[in-house]
Amino acid sequence: MTQDLSWMLEDVLNVPGARHAILLSADGLRRGKTENVSPDLADTVSAAMSALQSLSRTTAEFAGPEQPAQWRQTVVEFSHGWVFLIAAGEGAYLAVSAAADVDMGDITFRMQQLVQRLGRELTSPPREIADEK
Repeated sequence: MTQDLSWMLEDVLNVPGARHAILLSADGLRRGKTENVSPDLADTVSAAMSALQSLSRTTAEFAGPEQPAQWRQTVVEFSHGWVFLIAAGEGAYLAVSAAADVDMGDITFRMQQLVQRLGRELTSPPREIADEK
């Protein structure tokens, strides 16, 4: 079983306007969540963020012809706030939601600091599927 890393995510919520944070694996499994997110919502968002990252990476050529194109982040704006998604090590992503008036530079900087500080602990290797016989 993968270690729950929820306790590490609370620091991101110190940014004024930050609401929730979820750490997920590339295959959409929740690795951690801040206290204020229900487990059901965190599981749903984890699956959705994995799909969103995949869609974002697929559209890299649309941003320009430079190769290789490396995905860095996805930001989605809603009338009531933002969702930020960044890489958090190999096979892991960090998703943070925030109010509409959040300082975007501050929140993304804090997310990057968290990823750098946690380093290896945030790395989530791909799941291995046992052969069925």
